[in-house]
Amino acid sequence: MKKIFILLTVATLLLTACGTNPQTTPAKSEKISVVGSTSVQPLAQELADEYSKNGAVIDIQGVGSSAGIKAAIDGTCDIGTSSRELKADEKASGVKEYIIAYDGIAVVVNPKNIITNLTADQVTKIFKGEIKNWNEVGGVDKEIIVVSREAGSGTRGAFEEIMKLEKEIEKDGKKVKASALYEKAQVAEGNGAIKQNIASKENAIGYLSIGFIDNTVKASKIDGIDATEANVKAKTYKVMRPFLMLTKGEEKPEVKAFLEFIMGETGQKIVSEKYITIK
Repeated sequence: MKKIFILLTVATLLLTACGTNPQTTPAKSEKISVVGSTSVQPLAQELADEYSKNGAVIDIQGVGSSAGIKAAIDGTCDIGTSSRELKADEKASGVKEYIIAYDGIAVVVNPKNIITNLTADQVTKIFKGEIKNWNEVGGVDKEIIVVSREAGSGTRGAFEEIMKLEKEIEKDGKKVKASALYEKAQVAEGNGAIKQNIASKENAIGYLSIGFIDNTVKASKIDGIDATEANVKAKTYKVMRPFLMLTKGEEKPEVKAFLEFIMGETGQKIVSEKYITIK
């Protein structure tokens, strides 16, 4: 009888210790929904992948900046994302803005090119094919060779949006945006290929992320402003845009923690790999 009593006591203690103690059971993370810009989506996904190693569950959806802003305002997501500045009425809605990164793009020419400054309007006309010779913008009498990133490139999408290189076309009975890039533009895949093209063609012009500038190319000023990280952060350089995360009302603890991670050292290190940090 003593043996049976001891066995029952041990079994009871084991049952009490296993499964019923809340301190030994991991808490299930509440899902964080992030909705918005297709440009912000890849960066947001990288940040989420790193943060999720701690057990967080984050759902990233790229549906466009306007849709992301609306979702944040309406409260249908935890975080809305945008790759453009908010309009006055959007700001007035009460959303809280977090700038998580900047996207700066340099317009580059061959180092031998005498051009050091272009206006934003001149850049747009060059990439549309409306200005075809360097002598139209103060350069030598040579045909301009336009070099662009490939279709689907995030840098190309940002450049065309910022520099108004888009046009409306009819598709399936609806008006949609399409590229207005010069039809004779040469296409290069990746920042490295752009640099190689510009470096090897004295009369070429292209664009690449500011972080990729080196002595093989020369960045033109735009409207008298140098293409530097400092000027991007100061918002004086035109060919740039902020990457925003937006919330409204009281943020859930999970959301606050994710945002703190993004704005912190590890999050901004991930940002720095492809974009410009906020600090």
